[in-house]
Formats: sequence, C-alpha cells, structure tokens
Amino acid sequence: MLIPELQLRRDKIRVLMAQQNIDAAIISCNVNLLYTYGQVVSGYLYLPLNAPARLFLKRPNNITGEHVHAIRKPEQIIDLLKENGLAIPHTLMLEGDELAYTEYTRLAAMFPEATIVNGTPIIRQARSIKTEIEIIMFRRAAAAHAKAYAQIPSAYREGMTDAEFSIEIERLMRLEGCLGLFRVFGQSMEIFMGSVLAGDNAAAPSPYDFALGGQGLDPSLPGGLNGSLLQKGQSVMVDLGGNFNGYMCDMSRVFSIGKLTEEAYKAHQVCLEIQEKVASMAKPGVVCEELYNLAIDIVDKAGFADNFMGINQKAKFIGHGIGLEINEVPVLAPRVKQELELGMVFALEPKIVLPGVGPVGIENSWVVTADGVDKLTLCTEEIIEL
Repeated sequence: MLIPELQLRRDKIRVLMAQQNIDAAIISCNVNLLYTYGQVVSGYLYLPLNAPARLFLKRPNNITGEHVHAIRKPEQIIDLLKENGLAIPHTLMLEGDELAYTEYTRLAAMFPEATIVNGTPIIRQARSIKTEIEIIMFRRAAAAHAKAYAQIPSAYREGMTDAEFSIEIERLMRLEGCLGLFRVFGQSMEIFMGSVLAGDNAAAPSPYDFALGGQGLDPSLPGGLNGSLLQKGQSVMVDLGGNFNGYMCDMSRVFSIGKLTEEAYKAHQVCLEIQEKVASMAKPGVVCEELYNLAIDIVDKAGFADNFMGINQKAKFIGHGIGLEINEVPVLAPRVKQELELGMVFALEPKIVLPGVGPVGIENSWVVTADGVDKLTLCTEEIIEL
C-alpha cells in the first residue's frame, strides 16, 4: 500500500479523534490494521494525534523500518513510547466493540492514568468514506465478480443439489481471484463466502441478520443452502461475496430451473423498479430512511409487501454499507437519519420471496458520487433460465 494513501486514511481517523479530544489510538484488529497499515499483522499500530504512527510488531518478524518496533508483549509499548520521546496519552482510544474483553482490559491497564474510550465507531465512520484508491479497488473487485457471475450458467447440471451448484460457483469465483474470506463486523454473523438460496429455503428463518436466511447444512452454521435438490419451477439466488482484494463487493443474481410463474417475473421487475427509483434518488445529503421508505412504498403498491425481504422473518433494511467488511455504514433502514456522503459505497438489495418458487430480486454495489450514485457491479439483471 502506498504511504500517501495510508497517511490519508490515518489522518481521516485523526480528524475525528481531535473532535473528541483523543490523544492517541491503539489499533490491533485485522480489518483496522489492513485499513491503517496496509496489511494484516500481529501487533499494534499506535496512532498519536500529532506524531507519526508506530508499529509494535509481534509477527511476522521480517518487517523493519524507522517506526517499527519488535515486541513480545504489549506491555513493552510504554517504555518504547518514552524512549522515543512520545508523551503518554491523557485520552486513549481502543477498539472497544471488536477486542476481546481480556485484550481490552490488558491494553487499558497499561495506561492507568489515561481515560479509555471506545474508538470503534470513530474508525468505522472514517472507513465509511472511501478514498479514490479504495474506490478503484472496488471497481476491480466488481469487474472480477461480474466475470465470475457471467459463467454461472455453465456450472449448472441437471440433478444438482444447491450445495453442489454452490461449490461449482465458488470454484468460478476462486479462479477469478476471490480470496474466499467473508469478513463481517461483529461476532453475530457467519457464513462461508456467501449464500445460494433455492426455492422455499430462502424463506427459512436464520439467526443471522442477512437479507434472506436459509436453513444451512448444519446447526453449527444455520444459514444459506441446505443441501436440497434443485427442481424445475424453482428460483435460485446467488449471493456470494466478491472479496478479490480485501474489499467486500456485494452482488446477487437470480436463476431459474426451467420457467417460473408469471408472478415471479412480475415480482422481479418490482425489485428492478425499486433499484431504479432508489438509485435515481440517492445522492449526497439524502437520508437513508427516505430511500428505505421509497422502496416500501413501491412494494406496497405492487402488492408484494408480505413477501418483501422475507416472509415470516423479514430483514428490516434494503441496503448496507460495504468495504473491508460486508456490513459497514450507512444502512438503508427505517429510523436511520444518516445522510449519504460523497465516497460512500453501499449494496442495494430489494428481494422478494414467493412460496413454492423461491427468491427473486437484485443486489448491486454502488458508489456515491458528487451528484448521484454509480453502479459498480455490471452484469445481466434479468432472471436467467438454467
């Protein structure tokens, strides 16, 4: 990662720190290290408000530099700060929503005179506005994502289960460079690469806060495909995360085993209409809740409100920010008063589930521009018959 890019990202965090009178931050979680240091390491990036950042490194042992210090344990940080003429902070920011309790208290105990604050919201706010290089990374990921999705029809064979179909699609994704790692903020959501939902399994409730659930193959991972046979008249929604370079590009497309009902094609068009209308309204300054309400108004008038974003268990959003994790800010949901800002990247995913048929709808990734939004994931959006 280029040093000017990393400096830009660190300074975005520093601006927010200064607004809250925070003197320094210790960053040690993988995603935040990737954002501020350019790679995942085992160690701690110490980010003072008014001095260069320093890396206190445990592993790997082959990184050197003026501001890199090899350590065995974090308690060594204090002496190294003093040796290098850095003041001990009065207010220190830790990743309170991400660190394990033991690690959080251990780091806090190193600074007994300091006020310790939760820095996770600050870092997530900084990460929500993408830099020019991050948007380039998204565009590259989206192109690879679309290239893999374009090959999905060739992966289908009659008599497949949803699991067998997913494995072949995952192979296509990996061949295009997908890293396979599906990064999620928080400990309450887990999935392998993404989901392939066929037929009524798309309506199965899941504990995870994804747009649609799925039973899963095992109670240890209760979400996504369930091993059922793909049958004629079913729809299949492919929603695999496009992590090709660390950035979680998001895209869903719908396929059918033979022809679907007329209602299914009508419902799919309603989702495309929601996408068009929301995208035409989205721009800097627009409130997230207003975009959600627009979608609800369209689906209500079309008569699909009972099936929108699930049936018995519904997702209460139509879109979400994406970045180094799949669930970043902003969230297009009711009561979310946050405004879109230039440089935000989000996934918009209006989806409808029809009993006896399965899921229809669309999901694409979008970047907020100066006067609107730009679609990143470009490939066929109609239902493709397999």
